[in-house]
Amino acid sequence: MTPSHDVMTYDVVVVGGGHAGCEAAAASAQMGAHTLLITMDMNKIAQMSCNPAVGGIAKGQIVREIDALGGHMGQVTDATSIQFRMLNRSKGPAMWSPRAQCDRGKFIWQWRSVLDHTEGLDIYQDQVEELLTDQGRVTGVRTMWGITIHARCVVVTAGTFLNGLMHIGRKKVPGGRVAEPAVTQFTESITRLGIRSARMKTGTPVRIDKRSVHFEDMEIQEGEHDFHQFSFMGNKSALKALTCWTCYTNPDVHRILTAALPDSPLYNGQIESIGPRYCPSIETKLVTFPDRDQHLLFLEPEGEDTNEMYLNGYSSSMPAEVQIAALKKIPALRDVRVYRPGYAIEYDFFDPTQLTHSLESKLVDGLFFAGQVNGTTGYEEAGGQGLVAGVNAALHCAGKERFVMHRDESYIGVLIDDLVTKGVDEPYRMFTSRAEYRILLRQDDADTRLTERAYQMGLATRQRYDWWREKEEEIARIIQFCQDTPVKAAEINSHLEALGTTPLRAGCKVIDLIGRPQINLQVLCELIPGMKETLHHAANRQEEINEAAEIRMKYKGYVDRERMIADKMHRLEDIRIKGRFDYPQINQLSTEARQKLVRIDPETLAQASRIPGVSPSDINVLLVMLGR
Repeated sequence: MTPSHDVMTYDVVVVGGGHAGCEAAAASAQMGAHTLLITMDMNKIAQMSCNPAVGGIAKGQIVREIDALGGHMGQVTDATSIQFRMLNRSKGPAMWSPRAQCDRGKFIWQWRSVLDHTEGLDIYQDQVEELLTDQGRVTGVRTMWGITIHARCVVVTAGTFLNGLMHIGRKKVPGGRVAEPAVTQFTESITRLGIRSARMKTGTPVRIDKRSVHFEDMEIQEGEHDFHQFSFMGNKSALKALTCWTCYTNPDVHRILTAALPDSPLYNGQIESIGPRYCPSIETKLVTFPDRDQHLLFLEPEGEDTNEMYLNGYSSSMPAEVQIAALKKIPALRDVRVYRPGYAIEYDFFDPTQLTHSLESKLVDGLFFAGQVNGTTGYEEAGGQGLVAGVNAALHCAGKERFVMHRDESYIGVLIDDLVTKGVDEPYRMFTSRAEYRILLRQDDADTRLTERAYQMGLATRQRYDWWREKEEEIARIIQFCQDTPVKAAEINSHLEALGTTPLRAGCKVIDLIGRPQINLQVLCELIPGMKETLHHAANRQEEINEAAEIRMKYKGYVDRERMIADKMHRLEDIRIKGRFDYPQINQLSTEARQKLVRIDPETLAQASRIPGVSPSDINVLLVMLGR
């Protein structure tokens, strides 16, 4: 495409090439909409502005959901992973969360390849300065070079670039990311339409030259090398697996940082906006936890071919010389050299309560928002929103019903419902605790929840759908074998006692044994005739299939009970609770919930569930009490 001052026309224009923008543009095009992605730098598409890692607690589940729906973050991550770990393995499978360290540079180019090969998607390098509307409807955008691009829908995924202002000590520099310009005027073209904006803050740590690190003074953190990965299909990374490292701050570090707090923009009034509660700067940790004499730090590689490393846990906007002087008090970093100091950034976001659950503006027809402009933080939260916004922009153009996921359907559904129902007063980060149906929203079954719906909608490919159907058939075959195969007490009791579990009094079926914590399918492989053949039948991803089948059998009672509660929650609008509870006396409720429920005294349980400060677990308490 050769740009000129002549008008270009598309169905959907996506503004911003970050994680939300990439998923939005790809999803829109895959749905059949003629789509344009506008980005300021085609060489920094899907840039990992902070940590070069994907996933983590609850975030990993979101990436699995993106993949199950037909998005690309999972496959891009798998292709560029240099370390993979499944977090929370000591807990139940509802808490298991995949996380991968990635090669930052290769991640960008892998995403660029995906977009370059997406039919119906164009990329254009420019900066959008103005949103164009007519009588409450989007008509397109105008760029800094005066080029007008007409569109039926616009998806805004501008990240931290809208009036971005970076801080290091008392120095302030406009920018959307280090060495990249801020976007001015675009926010104002949106707020003129009656859409409210506000400011948020985030930050990123120092980058370190690994040649200056004394690794002998650090603890090594190896990755895992089993079958787990992010995408439900595709291949594991061919890149070299690398280790991460850990160390701690100490009182000498804290003294230097604390003495310099008057020069911290967080504490001298220079920054007034609120930063992320769950990813605080090192100076915030010192102020919040003054009695702690050390804080854990993770030193993580940025790629397989670079000396650059990321110091996770040391986000800061202190003066550069203070950051470095404090780091040199850590034994492993006594000779540290840095590529660049940490910095904070303030930026505009738009109140997400002004959106519908399809992420479309309630005020402007055809205008969608996704990612950090909605007040979230994290690549994964951005990617999930981007996919939903891109799909719904395409559906809008086709005149079709919007795509919305409920809270019992996906973490992405929880995320969006929280945003549009409760709003945000700080950067929103997903946690498993935000979801009341964690057992239904496991990382292992995202495809079971979402792939068929995505295929019917036209987002997931036939290949992905067939891959999922094959997996489901294999899982069903394993479960059927366990349901049908008898076990004689005399033949297995000695093995059960050796495993530390109670012997049988009478025969049973294999499935009856799987519920025991000491028993798994691999153990039974050696004890049950035919089991080994049953577990080595599939051509693809057999280990993943076996694990999924075992989880379904082992936790079936929990899953069925949570599904029953979820089905009841869909009928909450009809359940009247006004005057039925003495909230101050219900100790199972959080203190905040008791206070908010007394003050508001909601008419229905549905209304109660939407009150900020009343958590999903609080609603479940009331639901159980109603059941009594």
